[in-house]
Amino acid sequence: MVIFLRKIIMRFKKRDKIAPELQLIFIRRLHRLLINGYTLLDGLKIIKWDTQLSTTADDISLSLQNGYTIDEAFEKNHFHPIIIDYLSFVKSNGDLEGSIGKCVDMFSNRLKYTKKLRQIIRYPLVLLFIFSLLLIFIKQSVLPSFIDIFQTSEEASSTVIISMIIIEVIFSIAVLLFIFLVIMIVFWQFARHKFSIETRIVLYNKLPFYRTILRLQTSFQFATHFQTLLKTGMNYKDILLQMKQQEKQPIIAYYSGLLIGELSRGFYISSLLSQFSFLDKQLVAIFQKNNDSLELEKELSLYAEWLSESIQTKLMKSITYFQPLFFIIVACFIIFIYIILMWPMFQLITTI
Repeated sequence: MVIFLRKIIMRFKKRDKIAPELQLIFIRRLHRLLINGYTLLDGLKIIKWDTQLSTTADDISLSLQNGYTIDEAFEKNHFHPIIIDYLSFVKSNGDLEGSIGKCVDMFSNRLKYTKKLRQIIRYPLVLLFIFSLLLIFIKQSVLPSFIDIFQTSEEASSTVIISMIIIEVIFSIAVLLFIFLVIMIVFWQFARHKFSIETRIVLYNKLPFYRTILRLQTSFQFATHFQTLLKTGMNYKDILLQMKQQEKQPIIAYYSGLLIGELSRGFYISSLLSQFSFLDKQLVAIFQKNNDSLELEKELSLYAEWLSESIQTKLMKSITYFQPLFFIIVACFIIFIYIILMWPMFQLITTI
């Protein structure tokens, strides 16, 4: 038990050693320096001018000099998996500048939507917390005094008792749900790697909103990496082999392994692509339509751009639904508080 708790503490301590905003500044500056003709190590030396980033730049530079690949060097410094994911293909495609450029785009979008979500839910959460405290106060202090006041009215007293029971049930359910969610999140965080990828795919398919976003994300990553490696002149089998060997995207690695088996049996990969639940139908259509590598590379690049915009639109639309939902919950709290306070009084008045 002690060892398990120690692992949990160490994992949370290691996470986000460098703040997400600083990670974005770091890779954005590195990308700008690479565009201006600096080598990777020279770029890291210039980044060290910033005292906030000097330790990270020094650690990455030392790791590279000791033989680590760029994705391993960034992973050692606890950069976000999105950044490490794109950098893991640099050793295959050799396009460091392009890979970091994609890191900048994807990670900046992630931070933008995270910030937007926090801004949207901050005020409703504060209201929800205040009204929850108010409801507890009403249950503990106001309603018990109502029972004494309304002793002459049996109906009013019974209404107050029912209100107290309802509040108790609501809070019990809320606490149990919260505890259940915390347990599930912690369990999944530490035990998901013990489940096979097939089991994880089945579980993901049962989560309505998450599976939609995951399908778009997986399709985007598959198209982007396939198109990037296609630029190097690799054949399909070698590309899929590279995608299978990476460990940052288990679904893509799993799909790539199945596709290699399909190619080994002499079949074209599009026949199997259509059976993958986390690849978009449009992506399958692109592979079915194009046999020429140059044409396929061009269409995959266009598709990845379109899909990136589609993911952003869907995420923004989903985020905007949060605030109205929270306000509806708060409104229900207000109506409920009004009813439990006024209804016993109304019943007492009708008995006079």
